[in-house]
Amino acid sequence: MTEERKYRVLVVDDETSVLTTYRMILERQGYEVVACATSHKALDVLKESRFDGVLCDYSLEEDHTGLEVILAARKYDADVPATLLTGYATKETSQEAASQNIEIMFKPIDIEELLNTTSRMVRRER
Repeated sequence: MTEERKYRVLVVDDETSVLTTYRMILERQGYEVVACATSHKALDVLKESRFDGVLCDYSLEEDHTGLEVILAARKYDADVPATLLTGYATKETSQEAASQNIEIMFKPIDIEELLNTTSRMVRRER
């Protein structure tokens, strides 16, 4: 990031190693990252904080989904950009994401793809 403003990004993934990797990559690029390993933690954080973007794994603990987290984030900021991270997506999931203006990135996610998508997302360049 070349701008002085630090963009705040919420990252949610129930795989600790993946979550840590995303956090480290984004922080090295100057993002302020809040990393949550559960949908419950993410929902608690959303009650107190606002973000410039949300990166969220689709499949979370106890049958919760990233769509739930993103829609909760949009209760506080209807325009917050978001991207679902998934190793798979059904046609229905893809259609639902598209109808909600949510991008999808498929795992495994390349570092450049993660950085480019996050940069576009927080700058709202869809």
